Amino acid sequence: QLHHEHYKAGTINAIFKIGGQSGRLRAAVDHICAMAEDLVRNGHGILVISDRQADAFHAPIPSLLSVGAIHHHLVRLGLRSQTSLVVETGDARETHHFATLIGYGASAVNPYLTYATISDLYHKGAFGKEKSRDYYIEVYNKAIGKGLLKIMSKIGVSTLQSYQGAQIFEALGIHRDVVDHCFTGTISRIQGIGFDGIARESLVRHDLAYPKQALPNPQ
Repeated sequence: QLHHEHYKAGTINAIFKIGGQSGRLRAAVDHICAMAEDLVRNGHGILVISDRQADAFHAPIPSLLSVGAIHHHLVRLGLRSQTSLVVETGDARETHHFATLIGYGASAVNPYLTYATISDLYHKGAFGKEKSRDYYIEVYNKAIGKGLLKIMSKIGVSTLQSYQGAQIFEALGIHRDVVDHCFTGTISRIQGIGFDGIARESLVRHDLAYPKQALPNPQ
């Protein structure tokens, strides 16, 4: 229902090219920020930040990095109130993942890889056949919702709208350049990994998902 006559939705592919060259992740983050700005200026009221287009040659930008960067980029331009951010990601699994995504500006999260995993386990018989697959997905959704409610209750926030974009977090082990660019205003007492370090960690997981075929031994 994104294609409604009163709403325009645009998709931003949050991926970066593999290869290990320095600066590629930072350039990709700047690129998706520019795309978001262009879409908002052209009347798109919903931005879908998606990493579904990741493949053997492109790795997904960590979802929190892409959401935080776009959120703060639009805030600096005075455009943030004109759009909503929907995150379509494979790296959201636990309650904390959802909490940080919402805390840095996401209005909705689609954890498609988690849903696919639940579906795969269901078809393999891990849950039995007494209930439908949709039942187990709904159980997961309720668990995430209750987890978010517990997190919000601990800090005295009563509505999800109040929690959204509040970024009530402290960063540990992230370089100041990343914090200033993607998590502006977040407290960071201990610096650490930068854009290139985050890219290397992402590429480790990418290599596991898309292993390179071993070359035959020369005769």
